[in-house]
Amino acid sequence: MAHTSSESEPHVLDQPWRIWASVVIFGIMLGGIVLGVVIIPVVQGRSEGIDAYTAICRALGILPGSPARQQIVDRTPPSPVSQVVWTPDLLQILADAKPDRGRAKAQEVCVSCHGEQGISAAPENPHLAGQSGAAIYKQLNDYRTGSRTHQLMTDIAKALDEASLADVAAYYAAQPKRNPNPTTLADSPPAIVRLIELGDPSRNIPPCASCHRLGSGGPIETPILAEQGQEYIVRQLKLYASGERRNDIYGRMRVIAAKLTQPEIDGLAAYYRAGFR
Repeated sequence: MAHTSSESEPHVLDQPWRIWASVVIFGIMLGGIVLGVVIIPVVQGRSEGIDAYTAICRALGILPGSPARQQIVDRTPPSPVSQVVWTPDLLQILADAKPDRGRAKAQEVCVSCHGEQGISAAPENPHLAGQSGAAIYKQLNDYRTGSRTHQLMTDIAKALDEASLADVAAYYAAQPKRNPNPTTLADSPPAIVRLIELGDPSRNIPPCASCHRLGSGGPIETPILAEQGQEYIVRQLKLYASGERRNDIYGRMRVIAAKLTQPEIDGLAAYYRAGFR
């Protein structure tokens, strides 16, 4: 049976709307792709010195890295954990280290970031003044072996032999610790103080002070946290929690940091920045 004109007319009238709807949907999709893959990555990448081609390729997943920041390239194959073993020979090297030799080496390669007296002007760099010599040595050695990675520190540590690492560690360990700024000595929340002094047995979190307080008797490589930079502590706890930093022996800090909340991380960093012991 042949269709009448009245039966086919609605179908004919509907076709332009379908076409325009398809055009609008396609335009929105195309605009979103251009915005997300081209415009935003190029603008963000420009502020980080990333060229447009690289930013777009990163946004598409063709190249590794974020289009909003420079990709840190480390040429050292990462090791699963720290390679430092506290043998009698190594402990003797640390005992024989000379701060005077370490000062000369520090003047060459360290002071621009960590300061001559071990006080860093940049919040992303740790203070080294008065730090444990064993702790400084371990981190330098971890950078050299790839157990811990950093765009600058890896190459710097690789350029130093074992004795030089020990000398630099001895030099900064001999520097006096800073006098806490009275304006930072505000009371910490009781929950943060309990976490430091007693830990949280319900979450199997030991007291921070049991390892990180001067003279606590914790592992020899444990750093002293008093008077350390707040931003630096926050960043390192986050790196441990995510597993991106993994040079802690037996994974102690990775396990602990993963259980901390963001307010706890911020509170701990603020406590130690104030210089409490």
